[in-house]
Amino acid sequence: MPDYLLQLDRHLFHIINHDFGNAFFDVLMPILRNRLVWIPLYVFIFIFCLWRYKKQGAIIIVLLGLTFAVADFGSATIIKSFYKRVRPCNDPAMAATIVSRVPCGTGYSFPSTHASDHFAIAVFLSIVFYKRYKWVLPATLLWAAAICFAQVYVGVHYPIDVTAGAIYGTLVGLLFGWVFWKYWPSFKLS
Repeated sequence: MPDYLLQLDRHLFHIINHDFGNAFFDVLMPILRNRLVWIPLYVFIFIFCLWRYKKQGAIIIVLLGLTFAVADFGSATIIKSFYKRVRPCNDPAMAATIVSRVPCGTGYSFPSTHASDHFAIAVFLSIVFYKRYKWVLPATLLWAAAICFAQVYVGVHYPIDVTAGAIYGTLVGLLFGWVFWKYWPSFKLS
């Protein structure tokens, strides 16, 4: 990574991790980034799709699962093992100023798999449900962006990590959204 970009990334990280620090975010952000917190939402999506849309809902669930799997595998296994970027919480250059709000972990930082997964889910669901439920687009994108912000705030990712993860996840979500509408164009959201 070019030095100027690395410095900008570290500067933005410091602003989010240190300067934005407050008691409310100290409680909220670790919760937002915890995948277990979102299990009720995933269960709701699963039940809603099957109850409301039956066979087509099962197709949505399968494609949503594939969306998640491709985003997660591509980010966590392929891209991270190629770049091997150290997390900010494990970076000696950041040790003096970082505020660690959760355990750091041992994995690599680039790209953020949380960002990849959640943006893939958000974009896919937005594409599938936007015609009927306009609020899904801003709600899911805000949800995914909040999780990305939380990743930087707690000290486990740099801003470039979450940005790259969000871009990758968006592309995966677009791909599977396209697959859905390409092969099931008659899907009705009534």
